[in-house]
Amino acid sequence: MTSAAPPRPAAPPRRSFARNTAIFSVLTGLSRIAGLMREVLASSYFGLSPAFSAFTIAFYIPNVVRSLFADSALSAAFVPVFTELLEHDRKREAFKLASTLFLVMLAALGAICALFILSAGFIVPLFTGDQFSHATDQLAIGLSRVMFPIVLVLGLNGLIVGILQAYDHFTIPALSPLVWNVVIMAFLILARPLFSNDLYAYAVGILVGTGVQFLMALPVLKTVGFHFAWSFDWRDPRVKRVFLLMLPVTLGLGLINFNVFANGILGSYVSTEAPRAIDAAFRIYMLPQGMFSVAIATVLFPQLSRLAARRDLDGLRGSVDHGLRLIFLMLLPATAATLVLSEPITRLVFQRGAFTASDTALVATALFWFSFSLPFSGVNLLLTRTFFSLQRPWMVTYLSVGNLVVNVGVSIVFVALGFGVGGIVAGTAIADIAMAAAQLHVLRGELHGGLDLRAGGEIILGMLIASVWFGITAYLAWLGLDWLFGRDLIGQVISVGGGLAVGLYTYVKMTLAMRLPEARQLEAIVRRRLSR
Repeated sequence: MTSAAPPRPAAPPRRSFARNTAIFSVLTGLSRIAGLMREVLASSYFGLSPAFSAFTIAFYIPNVVRSLFADSALSAAFVPVFTELLEHDRKREAFKLASTLFLVMLAALGAICALFILSAGFIVPLFTGDQFSHATDQLAIGLSRVMFPIVLVLGLNGLIVGILQAYDHFTIPALSPLVWNVVIMAFLILARPLFSNDLYAYAVGILVGTGVQFLMALPVLKTVGFHFAWSFDWRDPRVKRVFLLMLPVTLGLGLINFNVFANGILGSYVSTEAPRAIDAAFRIYMLPQGMFSVAIATVLFPQLSRLAARRDLDGLRGSVDHGLRLIFLMLLPATAATLVLSEPITRLVFQRGAFTASDTALVATALFWFSFSLPFSGVNLLLTRTFFSLQRPWMVTYLSVGNLVVNVGVSIVFVALGFGVGGIVAGTAIADIAMAAAQLHVLRGELHGGLDLRAGGEIILGMLIASVWFGITAYLAWLGLDWLFGRDLIGQVISVGGGLAVGLYTYVKMTLAMRLPEARQLEAIVRRRLSR
């Protein structure tokens, strides 16, 4: 008679989608606000100077590389395979897979970092336009060497974050970027006297902040029941499977992220201020993007992976439909806000110190055109992760190639026609709209049954109408408050904040009056929270 097997330890309880999204959204929102504060601080020191544009290009390079080989690409390829093993009660194999990948990434990314540092003098000038002087090029080279090791740290962090996401733990991954921004601001304020060029304090702060971000995630692994097996089984077929998945994910996400890099490169042919102006506008644009669409897509990804592992296509369709409507509910009013208040928002956020009124006008132009891509970029985030959950990443790669071609092609045409910064960013908006339409079309076939676009379209139309009224009322309220209170700092806070508050009030009232399901669902959640 055999004895009964000991019971497996219970898996950590999974939090609800709404709770996870709320936690991730709030923490991500705080980190985006901290990121804006970091940008405000840096802009007050450096304005739109050529040196700051050199920093922007130098920072773009490791960001593009980590999108190719680390961080999001690794998580997107790893989570579906790791989750599938956990779903089939193969925890030991899942832990061995994670351990092998950790060691492989440590060796591979370490080698890439060393190679770049040695060859930066040849690589970086390839990405600077003819408006950059030799001294500006040399500054970009030096700064890129300081910041490039973040590729290694973020690669290892991407694996740790993927493990935590598989266990539905999102708090530390959402909190650590907030700490990252705080560390960088501390370096900007306190460490500048230690360097001959103040921008090196910024670069070192980014490197140190990234290390802190990684260290924050490590202790949490124990709380979800994970431990490294510290084995190196490179013959494990699942390791090969992750890297086979990672190849198209790398290309897909890398191409998507290369659009931002391409904007900076094209900007360097317009003026020495343009790359930094586009980046400053992008930071404002990423505040609603990070709070809402990134939060929704990140929290839904493990759920989509579990549904795909079970081949529950009905559940997958329902989750995608719901996620899309939530993204439009949140991002359409944000689009209206940045369209009608692009200049007041930019002035409030950046215009102080070395950042002048002409700088504000340039950044506001970029922000205006970024607004058109805001909801569609959110849609792309969710649909891209849906393809990853289905383990069909090559489709994202093919579509991303088209996205890049449209973005760069349209932007070059607009720049040649003399549209400058606005033309570059308009190319991004057009490419994002085309990418969203293409992904929706292809995904309907992948799910063997269309998404409920007709019913969803009627709901989104209601959100669009409410967003138009958001824009009208927000602008009129800002106009009146700006006339009353003037444009000192307090006056700007009142006029911009008041305009946004009036617009939001109008939008909430209209979406609830239309009885839009997602709006009523959020109202019920808020009421439950307030009644406790």
